[in-house]
Amino acid sequence: MDKRFAIFDMDGTLVDSMSFWQRLGREFLASRNVTEGVESILERIKPMTMTESSALFIRECNIPGTPESVAAEMNAIMDGHYRRDIPLKAGAAGYLDGLCRRGVRLCVASATAEPLMAACLERLGVADRFEFLLSCEEVGTGKDRPDVYFACAHRFGAEPEDIAVFEDAVYAARTAKAAGFHTVAVYDSAGAGNWEELTALADETVLTWTDAARAL
Repeated sequence: MDKRFAIFDMDGTLVDSMSFWQRLGREFLASRNVTEGVESILERIKPMTMTESSALFIRECNIPGTPESVAAEMNAIMDGHYRRDIPLKAGAAGYLDGLCRRGVRLCVASATAEPLMAACLERLGVADRFEFLLSCEEVGTGKDRPDVYFACAHRFGAEPEDIAVFEDAVYAARTAKAAGFHTVAVYDSAGAGNWEELTALADETVLTWTDAARAL
């Protein structure tokens, strides 16, 4: 990676959090002592948003509350994981250190709220590698639009072609690529089925951070 600036996604890219998200529905139902029909319910929520999943839990499991209040409970469960036990991906710290030694300026752009990003990355000991953290919440759009990437570029005072964007999700990488950014595909086991598609559109690939650090 020979760019002077780099934007990193967090979930599935820097930190191993996707399995926690995948287990969230099960963890929430267990906290409410729901034990019957769990597998069927979890299968049904796969394509749903958090609020839609919450509405289904209320309807099918007789859980009190509103979709918004149940979604808030599930978000609180994830908050705890970010603050306690979501790990950094193996080799990521070494790769970040390598870029910093070369004078590359770094930031994080994520759908996760900025205070939670900060708490997680500080706990993991890598927050000081980044000039700033930017949440899609602050920008007002998700990564199906390039706004968050352009906002990062503006803060850097740089053009898209001078910035590498590291992503594990196909849709986000596609957005960055279409907006003119140098796109780096990062492997995550949760998205293994999309790896071929992701690598086809990316300018570079990272199979493991450890190997990528060795190659710097």
